Amino acid sequence: MFSVVAVSKKSARGAVGTHRGIRGGHSFENFCMNKFNLFFMAAIICIMACNSAEPEKKDRVSGEKWWKEAVVYQLYPRSFKDSDGDGVGDLKGIIEKLDYIKSLGVDAVWLNPIYTSPNDDNGYDVSDYRGIMKEFGSMEDFDALLKGMHDRGIKLVMDIVVNHSSDEHEWFKQSRSSRDNKYRDYYHWWLAEKGTPPFRYSLFDVNHDAWKYDSLTNAYYLHYFGVKQPDLNWENPKLRQEVYDMMNFWAAKGVDGFRLDAFQFAAKDTTWPELPAGYEKEFAKHVAMKPQIHDYLKEMYDQVFSKYDLMTVSEGAGNNFEDAHNLVDADRKELNMAYAFEAVDLAKSSGYDFVNFKKVFAKWDSAFANDGWLSIFLANHDNARMVSRWVKAAPEQRETAAKMLNTFLLSMRGTPYCYYGDELGMDNPGFETIDDYRDGPSKNDYIYQVKQGRDPKEVLKEMRFSCRDNGRTPMQWDSTAHAGFTTGSPWLSVNKNYLYLNVAVQEKDGNSCLNYFRKMTALRKANKVLVYGKFTLLDPENQHVFAYTRELDGKTLLVLLNFSASDANVVTGMDFSGKKSLINNYPGEIGHILKPFQAIIIEL
Repeated sequence: MFSVVAVSKKSARGAVGTHRGIRGGHSFENFCMNKFNLFFMAAIICIMACNSAEPEKKDRVSGEKWWKEAVVYQLYPRSFKDSDGDGVGDLKGIIEKLDYIKSLGVDAVWLNPIYTSPNDDNGYDVSDYRGIMKEFGSMEDFDALLKGMHDRGIKLVMDIVVNHSSDEHEWFKQSRSSRDNKYRDYYHWWLAEKGTPPFRYSLFDVNHDAWKYDSLTNAYYLHYFGVKQPDLNWENPKLRQEVYDMMNFWAAKGVDGFRLDAFQFAAKDTTWPELPAGYEKEFAKHVAMKPQIHDYLKEMYDQVFSKYDLMTVSEGAGNNFEDAHNLVDADRKELNMAYAFEAVDLAKSSGYDFVNFKKVFAKWDSAFANDGWLSIFLANHDNARMVSRWVKAAPEQRETAAKMLNTFLLSMRGTPYCYYGDELGMDNPGFETIDDYRDGPSKNDYIYQVKQGRDPKEVLKEMRFSCRDNGRTPMQWDSTAHAGFTTGSPWLSVNKNYLYLNVAVQEKDGNSCLNYFRKMTALRKANKVLVYGKFTLLDPENQHVFAYTRELDGKTLLVLLNFSASDANVVTGMDFSGKKSLINNYPGEIGHILKPFQAIIIEL
């Protein structure tokens, strides 16, 4: 399309040159003929330009960008590969597996935090933003990792945790030392002589109380997350400048993007009004997306993002479409990608409304069809495994179901985020006791729930479905001890199915989930219609099948996904008999009756 426009402009310049040549004394007949040819040529050029411009206007969305076309691989470093036998994944372990990551066909790696940390929340409690956690390695290891990625054409997105820090960060140590310390206002304090602070809910505290009394200065500090994760005071310009300087430090090293953890909570209403009882049931509605967050992000854009070609995304997209657009529309000059939770939060141990699931994805796509850009994901480090949350598959159906879910991720409009191990179809480990878990906030909530009178067995049953540790078990490389993840004792137990569910086994099987994933990433790269194409939901009330088309520049692909464990009929209103199947997780012909967990993409 773009080449046609370029040719048209060149032809137009040539026509003008011909017209000027007529004035040099040619015959009247030649003049008329040349004039006729000129007008004919101009008409053809006009038609070509109009025809080429229309798909551009209708189908393309606000410019092609590398971060729109990228397939992002989220890598939890603690669980990926241990190089030194201490049971904890590390940077050298990732370096060992860079060729594997490259083979997946992914373009960028989102690396969960690797900064210096006491590790109260697995690295989301940072004590030095410019250091590397000793368990993970050194800055030299990081530099080697970054170079190894770039040498392979892989970009690196860093996780930035600046809603809060660790209470072991030097800023907080200074802040709590005295009321007149210059770092005091780097955090939120409530003086005890003012009485008990207005209740604020903590997501991770064992009592869910976000104000922690500190006797040293007779005051309370705020922590929306764990007690060792005090919230930073973004109203303080000195604090903000510290953060921007730190981000420029990493950007100057060559990192390719930033994911801002929990940043929708960074702006606070520091008049601390009373909030309605039970507000924690709609936590984000009451404490997220305060107006000044946009001032902070615009300032961050000016001081950091505008200087580099970065992918920038914040955890959460606010409370509505307006919030999300205000974060990521290009003319806002804040972030460039929304990461919305409405769909991924639907999965419950009791099941979920599949028709609503489809409608949620469809409405977000519609809202961002012309402006802004979305992330597409079904799993991450804060959720259980994709194949355990979104389908009810028997063990023998797990791999087929995982292929179907990966087809969904890689065929939607938006940037797909694929969580490590999901390319294999890794599932929940089925831990039996609370001692099997390592996640501090989850164990705190277990204690809280039992104190509230819940049956411990029921709490554990829920944890087997939803706990974050389900999605953090070590990567399953082969069938040797601990799945080849470590030669030591792993920090979190490996899923027992590693003996047959691992990379080594799937590498040898051309029809494996792993090799299907590679085919799907290749298909997405070869068909920009899967990146930028218009999305249209079909058969919306179907209780089992997610069906949609993707259209771009005259090309239409039909995607059919059976989310159920039984055969399912789909009504598309289309005759696709004899059409080409671009990918199919079952062998054989295609039709309107889909096999259990079948996934097909058809070119119409």
